[in-house]
Amino acid sequence: MSRVAMVTGSARGIGAVVAEQLARDGTGVAVIDIDLATAEATAAGIERAGGRAIAVGADVSDADAVQEAVAEVADRLGPPGILVNNAGTTRDNLLFNLSPLDWDVVVGVNLRGTFLMTQAVVDHMIKLGGGRVINVSSIAAVGNVGQANYSAAKAGIEGLTKTLAMELGPLNITVNAVAPGYVATEMTAALAARAGRGVAEHQAEAAARIPLRRIGQPVDVANVVSFLAGDHASYVSGQVIHVAGGPVC
Repeated sequence: MSRVAMVTGSARGIGAVVAEQLARDGTGVAVIDIDLATAEATAAGIERAGGRAIAVGADVSDADAVQEAVAEVADRLGPPGILVNNAGTTRDNLLFNLSPLDWDVVVGVNLRGTFLMTQAVVDHMIKLGGGRVINVSSIAAVGNVGQANYSAAKAGIEGLTKTLAMELGPLNITVNAVAPGYVATEMTAALAARAGRGVAEHQAEAAARIPLRRIGQPVDVANVVSFLAGDHASYVSGQVIHVAGGPVC
């Protein structure tokens, strides 16, 4: 299998740590992000650490941009055999105040982006004789107040994951999802600000509700992605693995 990975939304946060981990695993990594300047900085950091990486700017909700990004990666780094669909965004609000635009943007980046990227990469995986697709969902897929758009998109990703595992399995392509719980990122820091809490206070409150009594770190997610992208997960497909410090109801 090709050791070239595309990681969307990887200029910063969980995606960046995933890209760094895959590079340490010996994988060439394409850092895909709408923020090209930050993606370039992340890719440069990977290369300084001894890895192989390029940065590609793309809006994953734009079908043409996705096709161009995949073609660029194949040309500059090699045909991708690993895809991590991590790109995501939130625009939180209660139903009464949730605009159609906020719905479309969140579903477009999270769910449509996952579909478009996977569809664009699969031809390369078929030619390679197999591949790995790893989608990033969230425990919000079970529902979360103020996140109707985000929860719906993440639940859709989990349904898409299971369906594509059935469709692509005969082609030796595994499809799995990782569903993080509360992870220390810019996104959860923004949640704290919206709740009128300091970051440390918000994290402490979250940790108190988690069986392991701590919040997650991006590396916790990256370690699971690394496993799913590797040879030891060759018989694992169609699964949603919660990285949440305990059971998710």
